[in-house]
Amino acid sequence: MSPESGQNPRPRKLVWPLQAMPLARAMALIYGLLIIYTSLNPFDFYFQNGVNGTAWISAPLPRFIPLFDVVTNVLAYIPLGFLLVCVVFPRWRRFIALSIAMVCCALLAAGVESLQTWLPTRIPSQTDWWANVLGSFIGALLAVPLGPQWLSGSALRRQFDVWFGLNWGAATLFILFPWAQIYPQSAWLGMGAWRQLIGAADWGTLVMNQTLREGLITASCWLGVGLILSLGMRAKAPQWRLLMSLLGASVLIKSLFTGLQFGGEFSLAWLTTGAIWGMLIGSALLLWAIRLDSKYRLWVGLGCLAAMLALVNLFPDNPYFALTLKAWFQGRLLHFNDLMKWASFLWLPFAMAWVLQNQFATRITKRPI
Repeated sequence: MSPESGQNPRPRKLVWPLQAMPLARAMALIYGLLIIYTSLNPFDFYFQNGVNGTAWISAPLPRFIPLFDVVTNVLAYIPLGFLLVCVVFPRWRRFIALSIAMVCCALLAAGVESLQTWLPTRIPSQTDWWANVLGSFIGALLAVPLGPQWLSGSALRRQFDVWFGLNWGAATLFILFPWAQIYPQSAWLGMGAWRQLIGAADWGTLVMNQTLREGLITASCWLGVGLILSLGMRAKAPQWRLLMSLLGASVLIKSLFTGLQFGGEFSLAWLTTGAIWGMLIGSALLLWAIRLDSKYRLWVGLGCLAAMLALVNLFPDNPYFALTLKAWFQGRLLHFNDLMKWASFLWLPFAMAWVLQNQFATRITKRPI
């Protein structure tokens, strides 16, 4: 027996496990499919145009190269390059991981450009391909210096475990909420515009105060969404700060994509007086309501979302919204915007499905054996 056996053992340095991140693989696959969708939509291929799919490689550069297109193509591939470095970790790292990410992105971009040869509404070019490759290089370069705890996703999983526990459905809704607001809405946070499906009510010549309507829609939606998401958070999680950070991220993403879609001068055109008052009132009510029992938060949240849906679909819409939208339209991010339309339509049904599943699971666990 050594003389040091009775003493406390010397603490060892914690070595973070080198694990792969399954979430990165799923996100890279989904993001790659989104790139294919937005790049080839509406998929009206015409293969009899007599053009070879690789003709864009030897084609001369266009005379006019819009800066917007170059920036968009670079930005689009940054997340994919970043994710691919996480995908190949820990088997390949550093320079090898960066090379693999760039090769995969280059092949994807080349395939997309070749398929665009047979799309009447698309013009493939070397400029787009080089911009995509540059974006993948930037994204991969950002991921290479990260430590194992980030590349393996352990830090991210640990943080989400602190906030949401096993409620990955709530975490997914939390992440997708800002993206569901990108599609142009007649009122800020006015998701679920299903007028074409359920039919709009005929109010005749009734004129409604649009500032009041926008404020009610924003306040009721934000209060309802905040209460519903709080049901999926841990009791010790900083729920108020998380929800306010989510609202801030939604405002930033909405402003960014509105500027990209319609021009920088319209970035904040959606931020009306009604939207501002709606966020202030909804946030103040949420600060009080978030302390209620989970049963009351559930019913208040559902009631607020039902009121928001009624205001969006049944009450008179802003008559200037459609005219203004047509005046602003410049064709930028058209196909991405079409994808975000579905996100705006489907976020609420998915949230309702998660609420039902969560309540059913809660009742099963509380049922006496």
